[in-house]
Amino acid sequence: MGKPKIYTMTFARVYPLYVQKAERKERSKGEVDEIIFWLTGYDEASLQQQIDREVDMETFFLEAPCMNPNAPLITGTICGYRVEDIEDDIIQKARWLDKLIDELAKGKPMEKILRK
Repeated sequence: MGKPKIYTMTFARVYPLYVQKAERKERSKGEVDEIIFWLTGYDEASLQQQIDREVDMETFFLEAPCMNPNAPLITGTICGYRVEDIEDDIIQKARWLDKLIDELAKGKPMEKILRK
C-alpha cells in the first residue's frame, strides 16, 4: 500500500495555494510565511530553499528545524477531521498548517492564530 497523497505533494505546489487563499481574503504572503515560520522553525532562506528544491510534504515536515511546542494547541476540524485526533504525524502537521491558514483567511488575529 502506497503513502497517502499528501506525503508526495510538493510543498512548492501547495505554498502558492496558501498565499492565494490568504490574499483572496485581504491577508498577506508575509502572514502566511509568519505562520509557517512559527509552526516549523523555518526562516525565510530555509523556506525558500525547500521551495526551490521542490521537496514533498513529508520531507518538508521531516526537515523542519523545530516544530513549535505549542502546535498541539491547534484544534478543530479541517477536511472533516479533528486535527487533534489525527494519528499520522506527517498528516497531522500538514493539517495543522491547513488549519492555521484557514484561520488566517477567516480573519483571525495573528496572536490567536499563533496561540499566544
